[in-house]
Amino acid sequence: MRVLLIILITISLYADTKQDMFNLYQNKKYENVCNIGFNNFNKYRQDEEYISLYAFACLNADYIDRLSTPVAMLKFSQESRSNSAYFSVILMQKKLLYHALIDGYSISSLNLPTTDYVLSKVFDLYAKIGEHEPRNFYLFEDESNSKLTYKLYLIKDDELSKIVIEEYYSSAIIKKHIYW
Repeated sequence: MRVLLIILITISLYADTKQDMFNLYQNKKYENVCNIGFNNFNKYRQDEEYISLYAFACLNADYIDRLSTPVAMLKFSQESRSNSAYFSVILMQKKLLYHALIDGYSISSLNLPTTDYVLSKVFDLYAKIGEHEPRNFYLFEDESNSKLTYKLYLIKDDELSKIVIEEYYSSAIIKKHIYW
């Protein structure tokens, strides 16, 4: 009887964690979901729905570097492999854009898949510039919405520079993304 009670409590806790994450995600509490997912990841490393929910929350919270583990883990279903590929593209674009901005690496000749994520859009717009002298900042107009613009620049630090993408709608800032 005790074993059954322990099993029921364990199943209940498992369901509660996943359901709590889902509820928070629906309420756009992405950072909370990402942190809960991170803190409980080892318990649910075989649950691809959990991993995908965690990864999408981290993506929406701009914690892109947390995508590397889900990229490696999502492989057993078609949907999971698709999610893994999506996260891989964004993670790679972040790394390449960082390399381009910090080290002057040219990304103009690269032909990569793209996504609807803001970093992907800015990556594509930056790559279209081609060879150029480094600038303090870059302004880009969204290709599908002329009221939406992006400002790309670096915050330079002694230890680690960071990529900043500011999103503007009709000249009003709507979101600021910071990546390292």
